[in-house]
Amino acid sequence: MFHAGLVSITFRKYTADEIVALAVQARLEGIEWGADIHVLPGDIWRAREVRNLTVSQGLTVTAYGSYYRLGLDPASFDAVLASAIALGAPSIRVWAGQAGSRSADEGCWGRVVQDGRRIAGLAAGAGLSITMEFHNDTLNDSASSTRRLVQEIGASNLFTGWQPLDGLTCAENAQILETILPWLGNVHVFHWFPGHERHLLAEGAADWDTYLAFLPGNSRKRFLMLEFVKDDSPGALLDDARTLHGWLKGKRAK
Repeated sequence: MFHAGLVSITFRKYTADEIVALAVQARLEGIEWGADIHVLPGDIWRAREVRNLTVSQGLTVTAYGSYYRLGLDPASFDAVLASAIALGAPSIRVWAGQAGSRSADEGCWGRVVQDGRRIAGLAAGAGLSITMEFHNDTLNDSASSTRRLVQEIGASNLFTGWQPLDGLTCAENAQILETILPWLGNVHVFHWFPGHERHLLAEGAADWDTYLAFLPGNSRKRFLMLEFVKDDSPGALLDDARTLHGWLKGKRAK
């Protein structure tokens, strides 16, 4: 089952109250709260405050968008986990190291995998899952590397996010999405091609029609999270939300 949401770092200059108000106005259902501005790791009081604010407006906390990088600073995960629990987040987004899969040596892979097993176990103990950011310059940057990470970490509560990667064609991105579906968590939705130039989501309708065709409709709750709106504009968010709602309505009708 698909739901529309928002990644809070889309509006880093806005307060949590303002972001919640925007999400409500856009008729979105949930928010992934970022750890860099809105809910800092270890600030338990703030995490609880943002959780209460979110829920009070009928929204869901979809994830805690941390910037924890596997294998780099293991001790820092304790604060991330504590904040995720206080925030009521079902999943913690993490990054698979800081080197791309093609350039990383086996030592890098070993550290990332070992730490992935460790934090997946800690998260499972709290009833949470771990979602790896799908991103260039991390080990989770291709279909084959996602498969390797999931298999070597071997945790049932480990998932991968997905977003179209810059520099790849629609067909290439779609092929990756199709391959990683067994481990797919939430999806970040935007249209900023070519390069990092941001456009209204409607302008990427052809690409996203292809991507959405690969997403199976089932009982599992999955959020399609709006991110990187044109000009960082609230008006663009409202436009993109209308577009996404239209796509999801069409998909539910099939």
